[in-house]
Amino acid sequence: MIISKTPLRCSFFGGGTDFHDYYESSRFGYGSAISTALNMFVYITVNRKFDEKIRLCYAGNELVNHVDEVKHNIIREALKMVGIENGIEIFYSADIPLSGAGIGLASSSALAVGVLNALYAYQGKHVSPDFLAKQACKIEIERLGQQIGVQDQYAVAYGGFNRYRFNQDGSVTVMPVICQKETIHALESRLMLFYTGLTRDSRNILAEQTRTISDKQAMLDGLVETVDRVYGDLTPERLDRWGQELDRAWQVKKQFADGVSNPVIDGMYTSAMEAGALGGKILGAGGGGFLLLYVPLERQAAVTEALREYRKVDFAFEPQGSRIIFSD
Repeated sequence: MIISKTPLRCSFFGGGTDFHDYYESSRFGYGSAISTALNMFVYITVNRKFDEKIRLCYAGNELVNHVDEVKHNIIREALKMVGIENGIEIFYSADIPLSGAGIGLASSSALAVGVLNALYAYQGKHVSPDFLAKQACKIEIERLGQQIGVQDQYAVAYGGFNRYRFNQDGSVTVMPVICQKETIHALESRLMLFYTGLTRDSRNILAEQTRTISDKQAMLDGLVETVDRVYGDLTPERLDRWGQELDRAWQVKKQFADGVSNPVIDGMYTSAMEAGALGGKILGAGGGGFLLLYVPLERQAAVTEALREYRKVDFAFEPQGSRIIFSD
C-alpha cells in the first residue's frame, strides 16, 4: 500500500502568464507568478487488487476490468502514463469536498500530481517534483486538452512559497522566496480566506481567457511586472503594499473574461474593503471558490463580522510538496 499527500495552493500574482500562448511570445522572455502551497491536502491511497480489476473510490465509485473503461479522466490517464492496465485500487480523499470542483485551490492538479506520485512509488520508483509537474501538465493540457496554465502543477509538486518563471522554451524555473522568516509569518497572519459557497465549471472562463490572450498582452505584461515589484515589497515596512497590489491585480483579472466575478463576489469584496481589507482576489479562474483577502491585524475582527455569512477558513503556508507518507 502506498499513500501520497499533496498540498493545495494559493496563487498571489501572475496568474494567466503561465499559459503557453503568453510566455512563448512574451517580450520579457517568460511569464512569472508567485504562489504558496497550503496546509490543505489531497490524499491518494494505492493498493494491489487481488482479482485484477480496477476499483476507484472518490466522490463516485468505479469497478472495471481494464484501464480503458475508467471514467475518471485524470486517474485513467495517470494509469496509462505509468503503464498500469488493471489489478489496482485507488482511493482519493481530500481536506476539501470532493464534489467541490472549481474552487480555485488547484485540486485537479493536486490530484494529477498526487496520483502520479503514488503510482510511481507503487512501482518502486522515486521521481522528482519537476518530473511530476511535467507529467501532470502532459495529462491535463496535452492528453485531456484542458485550457489551463502550468503554474498549479509545479506549485503542488514542489510545495513552499515560490516565484516561478515560465520560460519560452517550455522549462519552468522555481525560485524559493527569500526573505526573513518573520516577514513571511507577518504576511501569513495578514491573509484571510473565505469560502464563497459558489462552485463553477472554470472551463468556459479559461477558454475565453485563452482565446483572447493576444488581445490582453499589455495586461499580462503588467502582471509579470507586478510579480517583480511585489517581490521587492517583502519587507516589514512595505508589506501592506501586497494588499494594495492584490487589489490592483484583481481589477485587472476581472477584465480577462466574463464570469470572473459576479454579484456575490463583488458584494463580498466590497464589504471586506469597507471593513478594512487592503485588497484581495478570487483564487483560481474566478466565478466562485475562495476569496483571499489581505487585512491588517487590527481590522480582521471587523472583516470577519462583515463576512459573517461566509465560512472563514484557517490556513498556513506549507513548506513541502507532494510526498509519499506511507509505503508498505
